[in-house]
Amino acid sequence: MKEIGKRAKNASRQLARAKTDEKNRVLSLIADELIAQCDRILRENVKDVEAATVAGLSPALIDRLTLNESRLNGVAADVKRVASLPDPIGETFDHTTLPNGLKLYKQRVPLGVLGVIYEARPNVTIDAASLAIKTGNAAILRGGSETLNTNRALIQVAHHALESNQLPVTAIQFIDDPDRARVAELLALHDYVDVIIPRGGAALHQFCRDNSRITVITGGIGICHLFVDDSADLEKAVEVIHNAKTQRPTVCNALDVVLVHRAVAANFLPRVVARLAADGVTFRVHESAAAFVAHSSAASAGEKDFDTEWLSLVLSLKVVDDLDEAIDHIAQHSTGHSDGILTRDDDRANRFIAEVDSAAVYVNASTRFTDGGEFGLGAEVAVSTQRLHARGPMGLRELTTYKWVGVGEYHVRK
Repeated sequence: MKEIGKRAKNASRQLARAKTDEKNRVLSLIADELIAQCDRILRENVKDVEAATVAGLSPALIDRLTLNESRLNGVAADVKRVASLPDPIGETFDHTTLPNGLKLYKQRVPLGVLGVIYEARPNVTIDAASLAIKTGNAAILRGGSETLNTNRALIQVAHHALESNQLPVTAIQFIDDPDRARVAELLALHDYVDVIIPRGGAALHQFCRDNSRITVITGGIGICHLFVDDSADLEKAVEVIHNAKTQRPTVCNALDVVLVHRAVAANFLPRVVARLAADGVTFRVHESAAAFVAHSSAASAGEKDFDTEWLSLVLSLKVVDDLDEAIDHIAQHSTGHSDGILTRDDDRANRFIAEVDSAAVYVNASTRFTDGGEFGLGAEVAVSTQRLHARGPMGLRELTTYKWVGVGEYHVRK
């Protein structure tokens, strides 16, 4: 592992010098090769999916693991979008001149070496590689054992693109040893790795926080809420909730909890339950909402049901007396990922924005928008739910830092 770290650190210095057009050529070739190598990549993915099914992995994990032609085309399109975006490296900002004539500014630079640890989702391999290359960062990738065959095929594509453009293949390294001891070893490479970015379940994030000797950026675990205010357009609110829950239920920005103002609960809850139950959604109903939900798909909420990221077609329902109670509930149960309010009252919307401490806060919109591609970032390496150094979808700028540059005329300090 130390040798991997050394190679990554050396490669990061070379990649940091690469010109924008050089990096874009690598990304364009990656995108083209994903399409050209589609059949081979999907064959490897079938091996992983079959093994995961035999091993009894959850349907949510298997869905995240699965690639098909459409999904692979989407990954390739994301890479092309990253190539088309402005290169942040070298950008200068916060220019000033001191009274003594010394000119100062900040210049954007790569973070250095990224350690990305993730589970199940092979698209992260390409997302992380493409964002790292564009920002001049090296990356050490450690995917889950359940997607080993797919990741090997994807890494070959990235290495071919780097080598074809005379950039070091060691800029993107993949730990293909499934032994979990390698994760602990990666977390100890503080001499070579500058930041650890985990993408996976709560246990992975906690393990990284507890064991890393390197800065860890955590996130990607979403217990996401929508509050239906008594001023909301109820017909439109039903459709927003339907999208947030059913459009892709196995991802971190899918909706988990609906809070409904008591004044509209009798009118609204039967409508939303009927609409979503038709698409296979089942419900965990708090006692406050039980009187308004009489449906075969509904069950009483358990003790932990409002602290569960469902990653499936399950939705928790609760009635609250007012905005205060909604905000209090979110503060107690949200993971700080994506939470929103459906309302026609601007004052309540603004208060919700001010008081709900989440990486993404929505007014009259689905939580499903919390995504690097949807936000115009091209792709994301993770969704950070912490405050430093990045928050929300981590695209190009979030994978950079800056240095101070001082330009003088042989200035000396007096």
